[in-house]
Amino acid sequence: MKQRLSPELFNLPVEQIKSGFYSDSYFMRTREILIKDEHRPTVVIQVFQRQHAVVCGLDEAIAIIKKCAHNPDSLRLHALYDGDRIEPWETVMTIEGDLANFSHLETVYLGSLSRQTKIATNVHKAVEAANGKPVLFFPSRFDHYAVQASDGYAAHIGGVAGVSTPANGTLWGAEALGTIPHALIAAYGGDTLRASNAFDMHIDPQLNRVALVDFTNDCVGTALAVAREMKDKLWAVRLDTADTLVDVSVLPHMGTFKPTGVCQQLVLNVRKALDEEGFRHVKIMVSGGFTADRIRQFEAASVPADIYAVGSSLFNDNINFTADIVMTNGKPCSKVGRSYRPNPRLELVE
Repeated sequence: MKQRLSPELFNLPVEQIKSGFYSDSYFMRTREILIKDEHRPTVVIQVFQRQHAVVCGLDEAIAIIKKCAHNPDSLRLHALYDGDRIEPWETVMTIEGDLANFSHLETVYLGSLSRQTKIATNVHKAVEAANGKPVLFFPSRFDHYAVQASDGYAAHIGGVAGVSTPANGTLWGAEALGTIPHALIAAYGGDTLRASNAFDMHIDPQLNRVALVDFTNDCVGTALAVAREMKDKLWAVRLDTADTLVDVSVLPHMGTFKPTGVCQQLVLNVRKALDEEGFRHVKIMVSGGFTADRIRQFEAASVPADIYAVGSSLFNDNINFTADIVMTNGKPCSKVGRSYRPNPRLELVE
């Protein structure tokens, strides 16, 4: 049985939203006019977008309406569920009630729906491309910290296997994952082995040991050095070579493919080297510029990457929601081209 998140989970600035601080001004003026003119029509608003997508943000939109509308108990909501696949122009939510009680919320709930659906859809595409291999959500450094909780939840809805910040996991109870950063290696004078040993010595042993091995642009050599030292404790190595560099192990293979960054040949080289020394248990995590298309290419070529850490591409593109009045006082009333489209999949929001 599908369930919704409780509105109480969302830390909303209720009074600011109610005051219109986050609203397009014409929505506030609409409310002012209706009240001063003593014109209080009951309307039905339908919400939709124009792409094939995985919808997300409905639970937050519902929370916004329930906590920030005026007289919210008088409103009647029907909605799909976060995670539902949706078609272009499919109605994902309807709101019925006195327009003056909730006109100020349109900007806010549409923004939540648009952002979270974009992320859930992009994550879903990456997860689908990965053929069952874990995809990690690592783009939080590329956007404002205030959106991390909702972004992480949207990534969860899209099927992500892990997130990088505690805020990312707060709405769905996930703990943050993390490997050794380049900063820690630099703090140990560029010595990846020392940094990995320090991590192993001081960090909770329940956490998987994942060594970042591209600091000196010698992923094979560094991966083997760490594996020889840590042996069975090493769970994975992460390749994160910049797309302006060619790893030293790739140089002999150049000529028929783009050799920069975490290319397919680099992964093959690292896998071969680890296997030949008996480190078949060590997984390979790849990161740096991965998109759903690039993951799909790796999988089509049977590249032995085990885990994909994906960043900024999960924020790419836009999915924009629109809300339209389609009924006024029980009669059809809508902008031309935006007539009422009932959706039998919608369920009453209790």
